Amino acid sequence: MTTLELQLMANEVRKGIVTAVHGAKAGHPGGSLSAADVMTVLYFDEMNIDPKDPKKEDRDRFVLSKGHNAPALYSTLANRGYFPVEDLPTLRHLGSYLQGHPCMQETPGVDMSSGSLGQGISAAVGMALSAKLSGYGWRTYTLLGDGEIQEGQVWEASMFAGFHKLDNLCVIVDNNNLQIDGAIDEVCSPYPIDKKFEAFNFHVINVADGNDVDQIRAAFKEARETKGQPTAIILKTVKGKNVSFMENQAGWHGKAPNDEQYAVAMEDLKKVEEALCQQK
Repeated sequence: MTTLELQLMANEVRKGIVTAVHGAKAGHPGGSLSAADVMTVLYFDEMNIDPKDPKKEDRDRFVLSKGHNAPALYSTLANRGYFPVEDLPTLRHLGSYLQGHPCMQETPGVDMSSGSLGQGISAAVGMALSAKLSGYGWRTYTLLGDGEIQEGQVWEASMFAGFHKLDNLCVIVDNNNLQIDGAIDEVCSPYPIDKKFEAFNFHVINVADGNDVDQIRAAFKEARETKGQPTAIILKTVKGKNVSFMENQAGWHGKAPNDEQYAVAMEDLKKVEEALCQQK
């Protein structure tokens, strides 16, 4: 896909996020919106996947370690063709296959169930090690929140990945600088994030604008070309990206917009689409 096509798709993913959380009357829009661009690049440009064959053996794997950002994963999967976009408003509803956290038994395209913070990266490390031991060429990607990396298990997994030189593993940190209780550097600072991953023998890529699809694509290219080390990509993003009243607001970490707010959010995203379409 072209840069513009990816930008337009990321905007569609954001529409799906807002629609899903509004339909659920619960959920986590802020961090889902900050991750929409990297999720779009992963599923529409980077990963070897096939929505018609979600379990194909040689597919690349993705683990959403910050599982509360399920709306971003679901909207991306729906727009990629794994299931109908029309099902997104059933998020968290009784009987829906779109649970509050990803469930690999229920949702097409989900490679690993997740939700408890810190655990997803361990699962991803296990997948990457399995590929190495079995001689498979597929890659594993995992997305962590910057608040999530306050969990000790993250660094145990990183130590293991670095020691075993898992160069088929790509760890992505969504560094929007906000968690449920406020700014991460005020709650329990994990900075400098890059130096910590480097200490565990990771190749580290800092992305100045983690909502820029070209910068994200360049980072993934560099990660694929890195041998002998796992890669950590640290994306500097904006929480609530492109929804005016959600941007950089910790209060929108985990609550749903009401009907009036939903209308404003969708109008914001419509304006983004119109501005992008003018570039055609």
